[in-house]
Amino acid sequence: MYHITAIIEKGSDGMYSVRSEQHFAGNFFGGFGATVEEAKEDFKVSVAESSVYASAEGFDVDVYTITFRYDMPSFFAAFDFINASKFAQYVGINESKMRQYKSGVAYPGEKTVKKILDAIHCIGEELSSVTL
Repeated sequence: MYHITAIIEKGSDGMYSVRSEQHFAGNFFGGFGATVEEAKEDFKVSVAESSVYASAEGFDVDVYTITFRYDMPSFFAAFDFINASKFAQYVGINESKMRQYKSGVAYPGEKTVKKILDAIHCIGEELSSVTL
């Protein structure tokens, strides 16, 4: 099984791109779109097409997984139901700084990224334990 790590980034033009260092036998893939979801779908199509080309060259790449990795602006665009100010309070980060991360004006350091990611995982655990 092949594992693909796909990196989603918001460009200076406001468009989203998805790229990966992985490839199938020299067949690279990427995706673009006006939204994160469009870029992800384009990326998935590119991977599927690359898989077909690699198979035609004799490589077995029928089974693969994709993990999407987001930059901050792309994360908040993909999960736009998350209020950045409330999330900043939850994480313990300055709200103004979080809005800068969300818009791509500023970029968090490694420790801040870990803090944000830990909070995201914690929220996921809390939500998955909910029953209604």
